[in-house]
Amino acid sequence: MEMTYSDNPGLRIIPLGGLGEIGLNMAVFEYGDDIIVVDCGLMFPEPHMLGIDLVIPDIAYLRERADRVRGIFLTHGHEDHIGALPFVLQELNPPIYGTALTLGFVKEKLKEFDLDERVDLRVVKPRQRVDVGLFEIEFIRVAHSIVDGCALAIRTPEGVVIHTGDFKLDQTPVDGELTDLVTLARYGEEGVLALMADSTNVEREGYTLSEALVGEAFDDIFPKCSGRIIVAAFSSNIHRVRQVMVSAARSGRKVLLNGRSMIANVQIARELGYLSVPDDLLMDLKDLPRLPKEQVCMITTGSQGEPMSALTRIAMDDHKQIKLEEGDTVILSSRFIPGNEKTISDLINHLYRRGAEVYHEKVSEVHVSGHASQEELKLMQNIVRPRYFIPVHGEYRHLVKHSQLAQKVGVPRERCILAVNGDVVTFADGKGAITDRVETGRVFVDGKGIGDVGDVVLKDRRHLSQDGMVVVIIGINQGSGDIIYGPDIVSRGFVFEDESQEYLDEARKVVEDTLALHNVEVMADWGEVRQEVRRVLRRFFNKTIERRPVILPLILEM
Repeated sequence: MEMTYSDNPGLRIIPLGGLGEIGLNMAVFEYGDDIIVVDCGLMFPEPHMLGIDLVIPDIAYLRERADRVRGIFLTHGHEDHIGALPFVLQELNPPIYGTALTLGFVKEKLKEFDLDERVDLRVVKPRQRVDVGLFEIEFIRVAHSIVDGCALAIRTPEGVVIHTGDFKLDQTPVDGELTDLVTLARYGEEGVLALMADSTNVEREGYTLSEALVGEAFDDIFPKCSGRIIVAAFSSNIHRVRQVMVSAARSGRKVLLNGRSMIANVQIARELGYLSVPDDLLMDLKDLPRLPKEQVCMITTGSQGEPMSALTRIAMDDHKQIKLEEGDTVILSSRFIPGNEKTISDLINHLYRRGAEVYHEKVSEVHVSGHASQEELKLMQNIVRPRYFIPVHGEYRHLVKHSQLAQKVGVPRERCILAVNGDVVTFADGKGAITDRVETGRVFVDGKGIGDVGDVVLKDRRHLSQDGMVVVIIGINQGSGDIIYGPDIVSRGFVFEDESQEYLDEARKVVEDTLALHNVEVMADWGEVRQEVRRVLRRFFNKTIERRPVILPLILEM
């Protein structure tokens, strides 16, 4: 007999993103007819994804079961956990649950897509429980590099699953909000079926440093600075923004917010009561020329050297209102995201060329991680004491290392489930295992196009970037098969035409001689002509200069 959902096949956990990469976090929990989703994140493109703006998870599995999705639960407001919502909500529209600041950031993001009015956003407080279908979800406060982060305790008919979200065990958090170890221990005492824990920092020994240390570093640096101070940070890191403001006030400086997302996120945090800022501390851009340099502190976006960001334009001396001068100080208060090292290094070089002094995480404690290191991850295991462990949020090596770490503190190897995106982890009758796979993958966002750029297009872009393009224009009399115009060869990114005219003339002659050998029937078949032109030129270019450009024959009927 075919099994139906009413036969209760157990709890199914299906990661659609975040297991095998940093970012793209999204996990499906399914029991009977009920589905909930934890997080809905994006990933920024890797270097080989030429021209791609964003990467989002493939939601084919959810699309086919849209009527059964009871809610999306968000652990916190970072892009790799909420960034795909504007795209996913164009196809699904369940209620969205999250803490106040998380949903504040979500609403601002949805406004850009005209989705903010039709989406059902439901604010949840830490230690509050939400019942949806056969699931009960409790939000549990965790410390992270963003305000209002939470872990989730997901109660199911098969048992409780703890999903940590991103977390660290900061004992001196800036806002005084500690990771709620009491609630986590309560669940551990009751019995936890499975723990899904953040693996991002599993390769780091010891404990992650406290956010409070960054404030101390600012307090040490600011009084030494004779010129203006520019601090670059992620706009979502309200803790960091607050610490910059406190240090600025102590050193007699006004604060200028720069960058659209920085201004918007600070405004949201102030409105929701997460950031208290005296109005007289803030200044407008128009006040900048009037204030002495030693009284100015700017907080800006662009810490990753993004090409169009304000900080990059300042570093390139291309900003209309803000010019760096000798004696100014720039603080890059964020981590070097893997893949961005060269871009950030170039940014730092340009800042030094403008005469600025630069502080960054490699030379000063102006940034600390928001993710737990090994000793904190061990402590989470010992507090929760799960029967099964599923490492999440990391590249494959991080998942393996986290599994090994769990085994060191007593989780048997056979109960460490090393899943990747698309694996179906099933729990039934107290036992868990990977039982199936579902369709999953990455969807590329390029401009306004969602999913219309795939691997084939990316392969073409890489091909174009490496060897360039050659367009062959030929005018053919369809009746007689005679060449009336051309062949004319135009190249881009292949050879410099002005200096290689002789070589291109030789290529043109090769095409001409080849086509002269064919009869009228062949010449009347444009598909055949295109194929012949590609074949002969590919061989010629490969033999003469060992290059393989994209060859585009353009046949004109004349």
